[in-house]
Amino acid sequence: MTTFSQDDLRGATFHGVRLRGARFVESDLSGVVMRGVDLAGSDIDAPWLTDGESTLLVNGVDVAGFVEDELNRRFPGRSQRRAADPDGLRAAWGALERTWAATLDRVAGMPPGTVDVSVDGEWSFAQTLRHLVMATDTWLRRAVLEVEEPYHPIGQPNAEFASDGGDPTVFSAGTPPYEEVLAVRAERVGMVRDLLATVTPEELDVPRVNPWAPGHPETTRSCLHVIFEEEWEHHRFAVRDLDAIDRGAAG
Repeated sequence: MTTFSQDDLRGATFHGVRLRGARFVESDLSGVVMRGVDLAGSDIDAPWLTDGESTLLVNGVDVAGFVEDELNRRFPGRSQRRAADPDGLRAAWGALERTWAATLDRVAGMPPGTVDVSVDGEWSFAQTLRHLVMATDTWLRRAVLEVEEPYHPIGQPNAEFASDGGDPTVFSAGTPPYEEVLAVRAERVGMVRDLLATVTPEELDVPRVNPWAPGHPETTRSCLHVIFEEEWEHHRFAVRDLDAIDRGAAG
């Protein structure tokens, strides 16, 4: 099987090409035009589908809004993730905590070792929780609280962490015990809850420095919105893979 890695194929034309079973990971397919294609059984995961003016036309129908509405139906509380005022943010975080609690209970009832199973090369459940620790440390501890050394070594950075200017050596190698992951994750969840418990409208408007793009303006509110997005998207990934494990489709 041919592998294309970091190849620039912008503007390329594929005619009569067989892509059955092909896999595109972290690839930019924006603006791609497909005509007369067979998409039976295709699986598209686009977390930024509804950002800005994004559209996804299928047979001339923009399905982006339908996808967004369905995700909000499947995950009660997700629609609150961009709340603007303190009460709305507190309610939104409460919904997230309940959602994750139910998922943690589900995982606790699954076979031993489930938390370390990777589906199709994606992060395991434990790695997902570790990444959320890193995300909270980035956007709460670093951006909002301005902690000088914000990262817990148990965090799981993504592939872009180093290229964005982060130092991957702050994170420990290996696989930490799941119980330790749960404990650190609970601490970070509590940090967000504590901030939201007392935050005022004025504090939400305080300017902050974007950890990855210092020239891009942020506020306490927008930093919290990033945390909410990370939480909901990675929860969706996690339950998708748990469903695959339940079906015996992990690999």
